[in-house]
Amino acid sequence: NKWRIVLPDNGRHWEDWKQVSTFYSRNRIQTTKYTWFTFLPQSLLGQFHRLGNLYFLFLVVLNCFPQVEVFHREITMLPLVVVLLTSMMKDAIEDYRKYQYDKTINFTKTRVYDK
Repeated sequence: NKWRIVLPDNGRHWEDWKQVSTFYSRNRIQTTKYTWFTFLPQSLLGQFHRLGNLYFLFLVVLNCFPQVEVFHREITMLPLVVVLLTSMMKDAIEDYRKYQYDKTINFTKTRVYDK
């Protein structure tokens, strides 16, 4: 068992604090769901968990076969693309707002009880 050592960040114990803090994660809030690299794959995976989006994807795939083709491929893809783009833009804006709120919370001044 490791004991966590808490040192005041007032400059006197800076070397000790640097040595101890390497073992523990920072005390910060992170409620965002995506990063720059994971937004597209995670968002698409989340969108295709919805039954309506799978239905429109099925229609697009079905329309690729000439025997079953009813409309042009572009017309069949239009509802799916519009729904995916609007949902992804909403998720991106929502996640960015969470990021901004987390940033303001993480950089606010707090009072620390010191005996």
